[in-house]
Amino acid sequence: MNSDLPPTAPASVAELRVRLVQISDGLPKRLRQCADYFADNLDRIAVSTVADMAAGAEVPPSAVMRFCQILGYTGFSELQKLFRDAYAPGWPDYATRMKNLKQSGAGTAPALLAEFVEAGRLSLESLAKSVDEAALAAAVAQLAGADTVHVVGLRRAFPVASYLAYVFEKMAVPVMLHDGVGKLDHRHALRKGDAVLAISFAPYSEETLALAQDARDRGLAVVAMTDGAAGPLGRLGTAVLTVTEVDFGAFRSLSATIAMALALAVAVGSAREEGL
Repeated sequence: MNSDLPPTAPASVAELRVRLVQISDGLPKRLRQCADYFADNLDRIAVSTVADMAAGAEVPPSAVMRFCQILGYTGFSELQKLFRDAYAPGWPDYATRMKNLKQSGAGTAPALLAEFVEAGRLSLESLAKSVDEAALAAAVAQLAGADTVHVVGLRRAFPVASYLAYVFEKMAVPVMLHDGVGKLDHRHALRKGDAVLAISFAPYSEETLALAQDARDRGLAVVAMTDGAAGPLGRLGTAVLTVTEVDFGAFRSLSATIAMALALAVAVGSAREEGL
């Protein structure tokens, strides 16, 4: 291995590509297998486990962990975070958003209401034109056929997740809301025959991705409601519902997402009634 390599971990995907080329030839056989597999499957890192990457490289998981440390990371999780962060569009923090609104003169309540109404209208029109009817039908079928629907959506997606749980409950659909209260991990509640409905948008919730990944590892259906099929949550979905929200001042509404959620919940409830 080249002793001149800097000890710091690559800070971007581009830097990682260069590092993989630099170190590959000087590595022992198993670590070289890791380097070659990682280089050929960069798109899998964000959504794979250590075991997945080890199986793909045909090495033990300990070799993957050692390889990550050679790259300069503390472990696979830190390397994976590099790829998951790459999906985030770099939205400004809330203090910056408020400052920008005040400077633009659009910070009055009436002006804000008008702008958010318009953003919501555009989001709904976009959804109506771009909805994937086949994906929606697949999502309804998978959730309607599940013994229990596990709903997870944290941070900005939490209002959608809690609303879905409420509607499912009212329609007598067995449902469990994974809300993360107290940092409690309820993934042990997943059972064969269940399905997960996961909602997350960039920057993605690590907890939501973890539950979706665990469900896929167990062979359960995962319906993903997200902003891109190529994103980390979209890649875990057995059915992917793509929703794009128009923003104003870097604030994104949930107009289209709530519309999609309501349509999905009512369709699932109707399908279960017909199947009784």
